[in-house]
Amino acid sequence: MSDQATILARLTALIEDRRKRRPANSYTTALLDGGVEAVGAKVCEEAGELVEAARSPLPDREHVVHEAADLLYHTMVLLACCETRLSDVEAELQRRFGTSGLDEKASRESSEQ
Repeated sequence: MSDQATILARLTALIEDRRKRRPANSYTTALLDGGVEAVGAKVCEEAGELVEAARSPLPDREHVVHEAADLLYHTMVLLACCETRLSDVEAELQRRFGTSGLDEKASRESSEQ
């Protein structure tokens, strides 16, 4: 298992532990206590910060990485609010892999009508 996969698995386990035990003095616990609205607001904020970092004329790679990490973390906390695991998202990405994004989007739009 790669270091990246390991850290994502460790972070998933930590967030799940915080969701179940709700220890005091934990940022993750505070986010979870705020519910979907509060965590969703953080996801939107972090997404905007990532786009701004990437949009600068000479993007600072370190800044982009930092903001992307913030966005991933907050997204994972939002998933925990919904009792959804990163592995569920990975399974969905696996299902879509090899399918044109345009075709996949069109299939969702036709099934929603």
